[in-house]
Amino acid sequence: MSVEQGPDRADHPAVSRVLAVLAAFGHTPQIRHLPDAVRTAKAAAEALGITPAEIANSLVFAADAGDGTSPVPLLVLSSGGHRVDTIKIADTLECAPLRQATPEEVRAWTGFAIGGVAPVGSLTPLRTVVDVSLARYTVVWAAAGHSHSVFATTYDDLLTMTAGTPVEVV
Repeated sequence: MSVEQGPDRADHPAVSRVLAVLAAFGHTPQIRHLPDAVRTAKAAAEALGITPAEIANSLVFAADAGDGTSPVPLLVLSSGGHRVDTIKIADTLECAPLRQATPEEVRAWTGFAIGGVAPVGSLTPLRTVVDVSLARYTVVWAAAGHSHSVFATTYDDLLTMTAGTPVEVV
């Protein structure tokens, strides 16, 4: 199956930031600039001709103690085929209860809009967990800082580049 390419967005500031981090790790990934926005794992998978499980979905959560202190961000790189169990993750990490971050929190912490959140290149260092089920795939695809851009990577590279913790997220 041929994947339709959209305009090159490598000069977009968020995509450039992601590519710079990848280069610092010695990676020159296969990047696809798609003609349409892919804001969900399902849409990304359809655009790439793969299954949603092969998408490393970047989800931002807030560990929020509910006591007036600032919430702490957590990036979960989940297989697009999974629904994240936030209670299980909070228990595993021994952190405050998790809630989905607001679009404003996502943008403030990462510098990315929802749909383009990349596993690397966030404005704020984020504690990261990586779904162990992504290890099943030789190649996984992740957002590259823009809702039209994705890049190919591996489970091992995601762990290395993000200093992520392998976690069963479901």
